[in-house]
Amino acid sequence: MKMKRNLLIQSDNIEGMKWLLKNGYEGKIDLVYIDPPFATGGTFAIDKSGRVATISKSDESVVAYKDTLLGKDFVKWLKKRVLLIHKLLSDKGSLYLHIDYKIGHYVKVMLDEVFGINNFRNDITRIKCNPKNFDRVGYGNIKDLVLFYTKTDNPIWNKPTVKSEEKDLYKLYSKVDKNGRHYTTVPIHAPGETKNGSTNKPFKGIYPPKGRHWRCSVEELEKLDEAGLIEWSGTGNPRKINYADEHLNKKVQDIWDFKDPAKPSYPTEKNMEMLQMIMKASSNEDSIVMDCFCGSGSTLKAAELCGRNWIGIDQSETAIEVTRKRFEDTDLFNSEDVRFDFVSLT
Repeated sequence: MKMKRNLLIQSDNIEGMKWLLKNGYEGKIDLVYIDPPFATGGTFAIDKSGRVATISKSDESVVAYKDTLLGKDFVKWLKKRVLLIHKLLSDKGSLYLHIDYKIGHYVKVMLDEVFGINNFRNDITRIKCNPKNFDRVGYGNIKDLVLFYTKTDNPIWNKPTVKSEEKDLYKLYSKVDKNGRHYTTVPIHAPGETKNGSTNKPFKGIYPPKGRHWRCSVEELEKLDEAGLIEWSGTGNPRKINYADEHLNKKVQDIWDFKDPAKPSYPTEKNMEMLQMIMKASSNEDSIVMDCFCGSGSTLKAAELCGRNWIGIDQSETAIEVTRKRFEDTDLFNSEDVRFDFVSLT
C-alpha cells in the first residue's frame, strides 16, 4: 500500500500557503474546507481540564485564538487567504467556507469576485444548535452558513444522498400498484420546444404539449412503455412511473441539520458527520484536502477517516497540540498508520 503524505504546518496560513505554492502544490488540492474566525469580537480559550470557554474563562485558561477583526477589515483579511486558496485548488476543486450569518453575505460578495459568480453553487444553511430562549429583540439564531464554490464548471461531484424516511416515501409515493408497490408518476415532457431531433416526434401518435418537448427520445419512451413504466390517464395523458423502492435515498438539500459537539475539544469545533459528507461529495480517495484554519484538526480527521490525503495549517500551539492528540487516539486510528510530516514556519 502506498503511504499517504499528509502535512501539518504550524504557521500563519498566508505563509503556510505560500510555502505550499513554492513546493509544488499549485493546482493540486481538490477540496478546501475552512472555518475561519467569524468576526464575532470574542476570545476563545481552553482551561486546564480541557474545557472550552467562549463567553467566560478562568485566569489559568489558555487562549486558543482571538476573533477580534471586524467588518471591512475582516473581509479584506480573509480575501488575502482566499486568493491563495484559489491558486492551490485544482481545476476539479471546491471551496466550502463556513461563516457566521452576520458577516456571511459580505464574504459571499468577495468570493464572487475571486471565484466568479458562475462558480457559486450554494449558500447552505447549517442548523448548529437547539433553539434558545434569549430575551432580546429578534428571532433566535440556530444557524450559520456554508458557502460552496467550485473553481470551474467541472468539479469533482459525488452526489450526496441520505436515506428517505418511510413516512416520507409513502407520502411522496402515494399510489399502489397491483403488486403492492408504492409509486408516483411524473410528466414525460419538459419546458422548451425542439424543432429537430427525436424529442419533438410523436409518441403513440401524441406530440408534446405546445411549448414543451419529450424528456427523452421517442425510442426510449417506447422502451419504458413496453416495460410497463408509462401510466396512461383516463384522458390519454402519458406519465412515467417511479417506484418508491427504487428511490430509497434522496438528494441532500441546502439546509443541513448537523449540530456542533456538546463537549468540544477546541472552540467552534464542527460536526464530524457534516465534514465527512463534504469529503465524500467533493473529493475522491486520491484527492488532497486542505484546511488552513485547521484548529482542532476535525477536517483532517474526517479526511483520514474517508481515506483522503490532507494538509492542515494553524499558527496556534494549542491547535497543533490538540490536532496531534487526535491522531494519537488509538480507538480511532492505528497511530503507526497515520503518517504526517510536521512543518514549522514560526
